[in-house]
Amino acid sequence: MLPSALLAAAPSPGSGGSLDEAAEQAGNAASWVEENWSTWLSIGLRIVLIAAIAIVLRIAVRRALTKLIDRMNRSAQAVEGTTLGGLLVNTERRRQRSEAIGSVLRSVASFLILGTAALMILGAFQINLAPLLASAGVAGVALGFGARNLVTDFLSGVFMILEDQYGVGDTVDAGVASGEVIEVGLRVTKLRGDNGEIWYVRNGEVKRIGNLSQGWSTAGVDVTVRPTEDLAKVRTVISEAAAAMAKEDPWNERLWGPVEILGLDSVLLDSMTVRVSAKTMPGKALGVERELRWRIKRSFDEAGIRMVGGVPAQADEPSSADPTAAMAAPSAYASATSPQSLATTPITPPPNMSK
Repeated sequence: MLPSALLAAAPSPGSGGSLDEAAEQAGNAASWVEENWSTWLSIGLRIVLIAAIAIVLRIAVRRALTKLIDRMNRSAQAVEGTTLGGLLVNTERRRQRSEAIGSVLRSVASFLILGTAALMILGAFQINLAPLLASAGVAGVALGFGARNLVTDFLSGVFMILEDQYGVGDTVDAGVASGEVIEVGLRVTKLRGDNGEIWYVRNGEVKRIGNLSQGWSTAGVDVTVRPTEDLAKVRTVISEAAAAMAKEDPWNERLWGPVEILGLDSVLLDSMTVRVSAKTMPGKALGVERELRWRIKRSFDEAGIRMVGGVPAQADEPSSADPTAAMAAPSAYASATSPQSLATTPITPPPNMSK
C-alpha cells in the first residue's frame, strides 16, 4: 500500500500546469488590486463623505425649519394674550398654517438634498447619468399628465396657505360650498355647513374664495313704518336704541363703529323704509342685525310708532263708509236675453198680411 500512496501523492505532469496557471492568476489579481485599491478607497471615501454631508445637512435644515415653526407658534400665542389678540390672531389657524408650511418646506428640502446626493454617488461610480435623467424626465411628464388633478390640488393648497387666503375658524364661500373652515390641508379643505354637514372641497376646484371673517362686516337693517310717521321722531328713537345697545356687553365689542341712519331707502303710498347700517366684527353681522331689530321694535312700541304689518289699525280712526251698502243685488231681469226677461216679454199680434 505504501508505493501506491506515494504514487498518488506525487504530482502528475498535468497538475503542474494548473498550479502554475493558478499562481499566475493570483499574481495578476494581486497586482490588479494593488493598482486599483487607491481608486476604490478614494471612491468609497467620496461616497461616505457625500452620504454623511447629505444626512447632516438634511438634519440641520429640518431642525432649523422646526425651530422656525415653533417660533411662529410662540409669537402667535404671545399676541393672543393681549387685548386685541382674540381679534387679530387665531392660534389654531396659525398653528395649522405654520405646520403645513413647515411640512412642505421639510419635504422639499429632503427631496433636494437626498436627490442631489444620490446623483453625486452615481456619478462617483462613473455611471452615465444622461439616460437616467432622460428617463426621469419622461416619467415625470407622464406622471404629470396622469395625476394633473392631484398636482393642481397640491399646488393650489400650497399657495392658499402661503397667501393666507383663509384659515381655521374663518367663514368662507368657496363657490362649490360654504361654511366654517375646520381644517386646511394641502389637497382638501374641510368646511362645516350651516346645518352641520362637512364639505370636503378639493383645493384645485376652488376658483374664488369669499372670506367673511377678514376685515369687517356690515350689519344692515330696514325699518318700514307708515308714511304718516314723523321722521324726526323715528330718527331719534332709532338713535337712542342704537346708543343704548352700543354701551352694553357684548355688543360694545362687536360694534366697530356707530350705528348710522342712512335715510329713506324707499317711499311708497302705504309705507316708507328707513335704512340703518353699522360696521361690525367679522362674522358677527347677523347677530347684530337681530339684536338691533329687537331693540328698534321695542323702542317703537314704547314711543307709539307703528311699523307696517305689525299692529292692526286702531279703533278710534274713522272707517270709510261702504260704497256698496245702498246698492241692490244684481237682478236677472237686467239682462234682456235672460230666461226671466224673455218669459215676461208681452206677446205681440202678428202683422196684418192682407195689407
